[in-house]
Amino acid sequence: MFTGIVECMGKVVEFTKLDTSATGGNGASLTIAEAGSILGDCHLGDSIAINGTCLTVTEFTADSFKVGLAPETLSRTNLGALQPGDRVNLERALAAGHRFGGHFVQGHVDTTAQIIEKTPDENSLWLKMRVRDARQFMRYIVPKGFIAIDGTSLTVCDVDDKDGWFSIMLIAYTQSHVVLPAKSEGDLVNIEVDMLGKYVEKVTASILGASTDASAPNADSYVETIVKRVLASKKETDGATS
Repeated sequence: MFTGIVECMGKVVEFTKLDTSATGGNGASLTIAEAGSILGDCHLGDSIAINGTCLTVTEFTADSFKVGLAPETLSRTNLGALQPGDRVNLERALAAGHRFGGHFVQGHVDTTAQIIEKTPDENSLWLKMRVRDARQFMRYIVPKGFIAIDGTSLTVCDVDDKDGWFSIMLIAYTQSHVVLPAKSEGDLVNIEVDMLGKYVEKVTASILGASTDASAPNADSYVETIVKRVLASKKETDGATS
């Protein structure tokens, strides 16, 4: 579990597509440097979020660490596009007893979004993003709701469900502590929607007997289910009394 409060920005020093070393797992691996500030209490097997993706430490030094990347991770996130020298957001798993400053972030990236517009506004920065798999995930993105973008806990500003985009605004402090401002229009960012919305939807759908898949993505389907159920019940009652 993470909070979306980025602890530091590390630097990619190596991306290996097939790492056959003892710590590579015979798959892709990623080595991050300039991470010494979060490695003082690190152990093998610890979880560290890289751009919002929860990954397992397989090797580390005082300043760097390595993680493995599964095919699922590469297909769902932007990590496969990283190059040596790229900066990444880093956050350790939440420790008990620490202040919780962001929101509940699992480190399980749902999809990616493309930056389609960057607009400075005095000392703040607005970004508009179009979501991949919008039909599946836009229903969890609401104005003033939480969202994790490359692992950064942010507040949603505007939402356009029809066109599949949303916007966020970065204050000056955030701009200097996360990787997002350095990205350009067209770049991809990792998206994790608010997991509480998923749980509410599933519980509600279970009660109403409605589907939670992409073919029934909004409240209209739930209302329709209720109306059909009431009409069917009324028909049975009228039939019994006639």
